[in-house]
Amino acid sequence: MFQKNWKFHRDLPPTPVFAYGTSKRTATIPGPTIEALHGVDTYITWENNLPKKHILPWDPTIPTAIPQDHQGVPTVVHLHGGIDEPESDGHGHAWFTKGFKDRGPRWTKNMYHYHNQQQPGNMWYHDHAMGLTRANLLAGLIGSYVIRQPQVEDPLKLPSGNEFDRVLVVCDRDFYRNGSLYMNTTGNNPNIHPQWQPEYFGNVIVVNGKAWPYMVVQRRKYRFRIINTSNARFFRFYLSNDLPFIHIGSDSAYLDRPTTSKTKLVAPSEISDVVIDFSKSKSSVAVLANDAAYPFPSGDPVNDVNSKVMKFIIKDHHVNGPSHVPKTLVKYPSPNLSTALKTRYIAMYEYTSPSDEPTHLFINDLSFDAPATEFPKVGSSEVWYIINLTEDNHPLHVHFGLFKALEQTKLLDFDKFQDCMVKKNNAEKCNVHKHARGKKKPVPRHERGWKNVYKMKPGYMTKIYVRFSYIHSNVSYPFDATKEPGYVYHCHILDHEDNVMMRPFKLVN
Repeated sequence: MFQKNWKFHRDLPPTPVFAYGTSKRTATIPGPTIEALHGVDTYITWENNLPKKHILPWDPTIPTAIPQDHQGVPTVVHLHGGIDEPESDGHGHAWFTKGFKDRGPRWTKNMYHYHNQQQPGNMWYHDHAMGLTRANLLAGLIGSYVIRQPQVEDPLKLPSGNEFDRVLVVCDRDFYRNGSLYMNTTGNNPNIHPQWQPEYFGNVIVVNGKAWPYMVVQRRKYRFRIINTSNARFFRFYLSNDLPFIHIGSDSAYLDRPTTSKTKLVAPSEISDVVIDFSKSKSSVAVLANDAAYPFPSGDPVNDVNSKVMKFIIKDHHVNGPSHVPKTLVKYPSPNLSTALKTRYIAMYEYTSPSDEPTHLFINDLSFDAPATEFPKVGSSEVWYIINLTEDNHPLHVHFGLFKALEQTKLLDFDKFQDCMVKKNNAEKCNVHKHARGKKKPVPRHERGWKNVYKMKPGYMTKIYVRFSYIHSNVSYPFDATKEPGYVYHCHILDHEDNVMMRPFKLVN
């Protein structure tokens, strides 16, 4: 991790950023894509070479990693979607400063070990320091990670190679005229939190480190692994020339068979693995566009600036590419609810000031540092009911575990149920299943695979089936998943995660 200047756009002065790389000269935004082979271990020492002071404002009144001498920028790296040992998961309290001079209370070791024993798919790595995640990612600490398994993937004959299989790391940013990153310095409740804001939104859409870029493509199929690395912005993608997305994967796993749609809603931290067939285009230009309100779903509509993502310039002549999209992809076991060892109720709360401005967010009315209340058994499966008592859509991310979203049910007599939950914080005592009898929202076909993030609709109860074992085999983990510092689950709107919509959980044997 280095501080350097980065050129986001030809008409914008260089921007001071934090970037991943093997040297300051070669560090990039996003960081280098790490490609791993299934079954071949990766060892990485994440080195913090950041300055004594942050380039962005941060708020010490929320639970935050603060070095003893108040010098240095705390960082720790989480491999999002990784199924790995707790010591290498990037716990928020396992942070460290430059040269490991200062370390958080849950820090364990310098070198992280990624076993790459899980199914092939897409992941991304990013900072996860307590209370600083939103600022460190905004500064540029993001990068992609792909696990490949040729014996499983090559027979699919999907678009491949550096030209036709591309990672698109998408986010939103704002800038001052001098090129530096803009982040509001005043909180919405400055008497409570001087800096913290409930959501960060930028008007400049950045793809692979460039503002509103273009890509020249041939008239053939391309694979795009699209990662939404925004702090809070949802994207509902569509193509201006009406081409469909052919969905082949979601988050870190393949779907069992492809499905198509004209739009795709992608929450912060979600990954959408799609194929686009440019040979079907009737135009020579296609704009990847966005029409998701911000905050989602009931915020402001997009404008002429932040509705555009990137442009594809399509060559005239057709190309007979060797790739195709098979009728079946990779089939993994379906949920078996009868095997679930435990049923849990996970409630999302937002708290406000007398002026109705958000002050903080909790899960199950508990802060992050309260003792763990969830202790899943290694190798087990559980059913979780996620109850969203807020007005926002919260993308829930479970570290280590994979899950399938089964259904979303609207909560009736919502105000009555919410009042009961505020008083008792107990879904069963508040008769949740008597309230969860409203309209059922089906899970979109392209999101019915195994995921590590799902969008929790406001005023709804979402049922998910969580597995704490591999989905592709019955092999045991090659590490001890019960060790410290454990794992976490949280809302992946970074401003919510930091204050403090995140909870620990510990696996047991």
